[in-house]
Amino acid sequence: MVESIGTKAGAVGDRRTVPVEPAARVASVRPVASDSPAVQSAAAAMASDQAAQPPVDSERVARIRKAIQEKRFPLYPAEIADRLLAYKLEWKPNQ
Repeated sequence: MVESIGTKAGAVGDRRTVPVEPAARVASVRPVASDSPAVQSAAAAMASDQAAQPPVDSERVARIRKAIQEKRFPLYPAEIADRLLAYKLEWKPNQ
């Protein structure tokens, strides 16, 4: 069966607009406790400590290396390729 063109049962027929009042002004931004110099210097110190360390878990790398040498670690070239492509698309989605 073909539906008819035009208004359908249950459709909203009244599409008038309602005037809206302007939004209230927002108070100016106030500094919070985390903006204090002590917190900023602590955050900077933590960031520099993290930047000085490599983002690699060297113990885990050593365990995986040992497992590969002992032929206990499964290597699937297709899965490795799929994951490399997935990382590439996540890092540079427009390229």
